[in-house]
Amino acid sequence: MSVAMGVRQSFGLYLDPLASEYGHSLGLIAFAIALHNLTWGIAQPIAGAAADRFGPAPVVAAGAFLFASGLCLTALSSSGAALVIGMGVFVGMGISCTSFGVVMAALGRAVPAERRSMAMGLASAGGSLGQALLVPFAQGIAQLSGTTVSLLALAVCLITVAPVGLLLNRGTDPTTEAEHSMPIREAVAQALRNRGYCLLGLGFFTCGFQLAFIATHLPAYLALCAMPPSAGAMALATIGLFNMIGSWACGWLGGRFPQQQVLGWLYLLRGAVILAFFLAPKTEWSLFAFAAAMGLMWLGTVPLTSGLVAKVFGTHHLGTLFGLCFLSHQIGSFLGSWSGGLVFEFTGSYGLVWTATAIAGFVAAALHFPIDATPARAAPPGTTMLRTS
Repeated sequence: MSVAMGVRQSFGLYLDPLASEYGHSLGLIAFAIALHNLTWGIAQPIAGAAADRFGPAPVVAAGAFLFASGLCLTALSSSGAALVIGMGVFVGMGISCTSFGVVMAALGRAVPAERRSMAMGLASAGGSLGQALLVPFAQGIAQLSGTTVSLLALAVCLITVAPVGLLLNRGTDPTTEAEHSMPIREAVAQALRNRGYCLLGLGFFTCGFQLAFIATHLPAYLALCAMPPSAGAMALATIGLFNMIGSWACGWLGGRFPQQQVLGWLYLLRGAVILAFFLAPKTEWSLFAFAAAMGLMWLGTVPLTSGLVAKVFGTHHLGTLFGLCFLSHQIGSFLGSWSGGLVFEFTGSYGLVWTATAIAGFVAAALHFPIDATPARAAPPGTTMLRTS
């Protein structure tokens, strides 16, 4: 997960090179990156269900090869179709198998409920290590040997770690095994009837919009602000570094306070930080402060959201139910990546999207505070289940 997320967070560095060296338009590149987010979201429930049934190891291995194939196709072909299929489709399918939906579900089944939020926070923090290391690595290779070699080097990293998925098949906590299991269709229907689950999905949409816009367009935005090319890589690496602290802290907080309340405050603070950065003068110090603050809140939503789904619905179908919730996140990611490119092409500015990104954080906070996290219990066969608002 660390390598998969680190590679994915480096895509913003290739926005300008893919336009200048490969001849693609900014709108097409933004669409390809946006499409991988949408493909990721659509494929995530399928990948999660496959991991729930067959175990995570084969799913992770297949995903790593799909992810690497997408990067190779992007690197070795200059056609727009290859860019869209490689970065848009193959990468999206690959990352759905190698990131949160599969890894967090396996982890949720491996630890008892009282330690689950902390464990998920630690895993999310570990995933951020790749962002801190691979973003500077990708930029360094690109500067030394070019964009093509840089993309191929990232593909090699993915193939190298594919066997690590075998370790995810280790054991299940006895208390998790004892959970009553319901058919997957009934579990999905139960979740979709749950008001709290729907609000959680709507809030997760905002998370995807914010993160995808910033990760994709921050380097280009900083270039417009007359900052050096290294500023974008430094900012993304700083986000990854501080996210290791933030993800652990969010997991810790989620084990001690209501997870929906922690999520509400997280979204509220995100909106305030984004708005403050957009209005502030662009200097090295303001950029570092923004990157550090965003890093503390970057992927903290993942252990909190997955932990909340596990708390309410159990872990037997966690990969599937978190995957469906994550689909909303990725629809937001699709719009965040694509709208940034479209708005810039039409207006010559990112200002409108920065403002929308900040406002979305305040709306998401309002959606999370009223969520009721009462656990839903399995009912005896032939009865109607669920009472959670």
